[in-house]
Amino acid sequence: MIFTEHITGMEIVRLVAETKAKISKFKAEGKTIGFVPTMGALHQGHLSLTEASVKNNDITIVSIFVNPTQFNNPNDLTSYPRTLEDDLEKLSIYNPDLIFIPEVNEIYPEPDTRIFDFGLLDSVMEGKNRPGHFNGVAQVVSRLFDIVTPNDAYFGQKDFQQVSVIKQMVKDLKLNVNIVPCPIVREKDGLAMSSRNVLLSKEQRKNASKISETLFKACNLAGELNVTQLKNWVVEEINKNSYLSVEYFEIVDDTTLEQVKDWNESNNKVGCITVQVGKVRLIDNVTF
Repeated sequence: MIFTEHITGMEIVRLVAETKAKISKFKAEGKTIGFVPTMGALHQGHLSLTEASVKNNDITIVSIFVNPTQFNNPNDLTSYPRTLEDDLEKLSIYNPDLIFIPEVNEIYPEPDTRIFDFGLLDSVMEGKNRPGHFNGVAQVVSRLFDIVTPNDAYFGQKDFQQVSVIKQMVKDLKLNVNIVPCPIVREKDGLAMSSRNVLLSKEQRKNASKISETLFKACNLAGELNVTQLKNWVVEEINKNSYLSVEYFEIVDDTTLEQVKDWNESNNKVGCITVQVGKVRLIDNVTF
């Protein structure tokens, strides 16, 4: 049975075997493969990754797969936005070569029981607040890498901790994949673009811009306040807004993700935040 489709000039493939066969052909022709793994509900952040891949590789493959193993909250999996028709329309502007849209049983023909150990990288911040999340991320990304065998794989820096985990996974599994982190893409009011933004009510969306606004101000205050004072200021400033509730705000070393207690401890510091806006969790980060 053939599952290949052509929509607006792009080739859509749903089976692993067919995807592998097409990639083997590309590689036999000496072509480089760029890969953008997504869970759909695409926004300009995802499209910027696609654009970077198209620019720097002979072939670009985008996957759309909502991975069940990385959701520790079943309701979060159920409510995750699914907008396939709209996603394909957006992607057609950048004309990637292949769109891989598998069913769950294609990615996991058998239950994936692998347990990864990333030490501190997946036990702090998102890892601490969403147990098992990064193990699920590592499961699906390693599986997708095995199928696509890309030269370059593109990820957004909004998911800063996820990028760190994936880099470590590539190292641990000795995979020959270059991980390319791409800058955060923001709305006009500064809110980091996220698939979850569409789940916000009009008032929640309006007030969510307070998150990035506060982070940008924090960058300017870093010289005046010590680390603890600045962390407290950010949390208090955001929590003043009745629509927002800070889950955590940490300032960490950008490589080890160890908490920074003094500005002189680390050359490269990142402030990572998660804020609850109603039932929606939004993450963001800034570099100090």
